[in-house]
Amino acid sequence: MNNQNLHNIRHTLAHLFAAALLKLHPKAKVTIGPPVENGFYYDVDLDEKLTAQDLPKIEKQMRKLLPTWEKFERKEVSPDEAKKYWSGNPYKLELINELEKLGEKITFYTAGDFTDLCRGGHVDSPKKDIKADAFKLTKLAGAYWRGDEKNKMLTRVYGVAFETKVELDSHLKMLEEAEKRDHRILGKQLDLFTFSELVGAGLPLWTPKGTLLRNLLDDYLWRLRKNMGFEKVEIPHITKKDLYETSGHWGKFKNELFRIQTREGHEFAMKPMNCPHHTQIYARKQHSYRELPVRYANTTMVYRDEQTGELNGLSRVRCITQDDAHIFCRFNQTEKEISALWEVIKKFYKASGNFELKIRLSLHDPKNMKNYLGSEEVWQKAETELRKAITSKKVRAEEAVGEAAFYGPKIDFMAKDSLGRQWQVATIQLDMNMPENFDLSCVNEKGEAERVVMLHCAVMGSIERYLAILIEHLAGKFPLWLSPVQVAVLPISKKQNKYAKDVLKQLSANYPELRIVLDDRDESVGKKIREATLQKIPYQIIVGEKEVKSKKVSVRTREGNDLGQMTVKAFIQKINAEIEKKK
Repeated sequence: MNNQNLHNIRHTLAHLFAAALLKLHPKAKVTIGPPVENGFYYDVDLDEKLTAQDLPKIEKQMRKLLPTWEKFERKEVSPDEAKKYWSGNPYKLELINELEKLGEKITFYTAGDFTDLCRGGHVDSPKKDIKADAFKLTKLAGAYWRGDEKNKMLTRVYGVAFETKVELDSHLKMLEEAEKRDHRILGKQLDLFTFSELVGAGLPLWTPKGTLLRNLLDDYLWRLRKNMGFEKVEIPHITKKDLYETSGHWGKFKNELFRIQTREGHEFAMKPMNCPHHTQIYARKQHSYRELPVRYANTTMVYRDEQTGELNGLSRVRCITQDDAHIFCRFNQTEKEISALWEVIKKFYKASGNFELKIRLSLHDPKNMKNYLGSEEVWQKAETELRKAITSKKVRAEEAVGEAAFYGPKIDFMAKDSLGRQWQVATIQLDMNMPENFDLSCVNEKGEAERVVMLHCAVMGSIERYLAILIEHLAGKFPLWLSPVQVAVLPISKKQNKYAKDVLKQLSANYPELRIVLDDRDESVGKKIREATLQKIPYQIIVGEKEVKSKKVSVRTREGNDLGQMTVKAFIQKINAEIEKKK
């Protein structure tokens, strides 16, 4: 959130929400309410259950209070004063105790007759600086206190807020469209994936169509990588914790891992990432500088113990299919390798969703070096190299301090979807620290051991999350090459079934890779067209008496455009050209 004024508006509105809620539900216990992208949320503990019907009432109360909020009064208080004020609220007391232990200042902010425990960051005058028609409460959710499922489940109320009503209305319109495109709804409609309570939350099951879609994406990406010189490798799904202790992942992520205790008392983990495994494939033998770069690619699942309340369709799951790739090279080879990876990413995102990509350079935070592997000097060297790579592409990059991976800086590719939302998708990371931890080297021209560097590159990142983005971006209308079913043959009546089957045979014989279905049910052609359209099948071939006589087919698109009659051969040429152009 770059706009500080907007940040302050949203933070102020979180307080205003809490004040309004307490007017309507005096026994409620308020907890925390931060600003977030597009708005704010507030977690509350209530005896009674809130419903969507309560939100307009709370909104009305917020607008009633807003004119009475002239300004915020800041007051620094002692721990004892703070505890006395919040004596009936265990959530605020927990926060106060933490602040006391850390030796941090404890501050109260008061507006109107409402006081909250807060560090600050509000508008100067709420009644002047906030437009009463530029915010809206949008939804309810459950959230464990402080994100820990061992704690009580609270009610989380979300709101959206902007500087003007025009911006709010535009955002609400986008949300309405996003609801129609929700990948969870379209995934079910298109029969791509499902979830089972017996299998577990966050563990999607892929249908034949969904599996085909995943494989088409991954196969296309592999062809792009193969052309760059990558080789496929394969690794196990579990590992001894020793591997992650050496890489640095154990100390940082051990609480997010699925851990396994063997009968012999050894501790293993389901792999949450692949890079440490790949280091061991490189380390199996000595490498000459002449062999470098060494490029490994591996599409495989990793597993993370995500909290139940944070799971969301395919966007947040517990089993994540990563299209992982790692390059081991000399430092002076990094710019050329990054350039080649960049081209792979551009081609992939053009072909699969025609996305507009922007660049973000994610850097370390020099004030918090404890969060990263390695020295400041190594980080500066790696970040300078990434800047060079970006400059060579003649693009502008936003720089984001503190967004680096813990082992190295990264170039993030940000995709803007058809609703204007921005997603971080592909990433190229320059890692000079893990090779140090694993003592990875090559023998240079002088016969000496030279430390190599490691490039991490995930193009989709997570197939699950990318498909969630892609489904919503395209509203389920995949490009022809990617559609699980590309053509539906629809005879008008039973009389044309024989010719329809002959058309199917011609298509299959002349284009074996084409994915076709024949709908020869005894139903009206209108119903067949509606169902094929709902399934987002790109082309519908209509076969009636005129087509039988002319030995041609009538072609219709899923958008309802009538392309007229053509021969089967002409149709094959048309779709073949479309597929090749896209890919």
